[in-house]
Amino acid sequence: MQSAQLISSDSVSLQSDMFGSVVVGVGTAGLVRIRDMLAPLPSSAAEKLSVKGFISRRILEEQQGVKQITVEDALSRDDIKVAVVCTENAAHEENIRMFLEAGKHVCVEYPMAMTHKTAVDLWDLAQEKGVVLHEEHIELLTADFKQLKKDVAGKRLEEGFLHFTGGPLKPGFGFPAFSGIARLTWLVDLFGELSVTAASMEEDKENKYMKMTAQLITKEQKPLTWIEEWAPGLPRAKDINFRFDSCTITQLPPATREPCTASKNYCWYLEEATPSISCKYTVHTHG
Repeated sequence: MQSAQLISSDSVSLQSDMFGSVVVGVGTAGLVRIRDMLAPLPSSAAEKLSVKGFISRRILEEQQGVKQITVEDALSRDDIKVAVVCTENAAHEENIRMFLEAGKHVCVEYPMAMTHKTAVDLWDLAQEKGVVLHEEHIELLTADFKQLKKDVAGKRLEEGFLHFTGGPLKPGFGFPAFSGIARLTWLVDLFGELSVTAASMEEDKENKYMKMTAQLITKEQKPLTWIEEWAPGLPRAKDINFRFDSCTITQLPPATREPCTASKNYCWYLEEATPSISCKYTVHTHG
């Protein structure tokens, strides 16, 4: 898994024109992105993003003052330069490809596609069209994760455990391990390259229950257990237990909540899409 870095600048240079955007999909993620674009970080390039509308398979009323528009409108309008894709994983490819073909920049939440080959094809298409395809990974940018990464730095892991719980797994997010790939990259970002030694699956379709357990091992041959468990009524939560040579961490560290994480990400995205815009932030993205 490779890492790339965008280098921060001391100043923010903004273009005179607004950067029109459309949000594709208005589930939880889409609504958050609309919210953050409507209230961007002050004095940042994200202030140049203007939400022109949203796209949904459902017929909906205005969302936070933003109107629903058709796919055809979004593809043809000259004032829409950016598509922010917030659909289920399985629909990412179709939406990304459609907007890239129309010459629009695309921002999509991790994972970009269901297969590596598809992701490479989409990267190639973006390059061919001369537009930016930006894959965000907000879970690696949250305040609690960044604090946890600081806390584990320099410590030698002896054994680790990550148990994620959530409501029933929705269709369109891929097979169980893939639907939880954000947590896997979480572990990779903390502990480096991992290998799988064993895996098992429990499922009760009638009660919409599913549990996946994967046994992983680090380069230093230290064991990590990764569990994804979904069922009605289960809270969306992470339970951790990381035992190091010097201490044990059993909960996510308290951290000051950072507003508009998605808005920071858009600032970095705009830096890629418009070279004349530079941002004050530094980001590590994984892909």
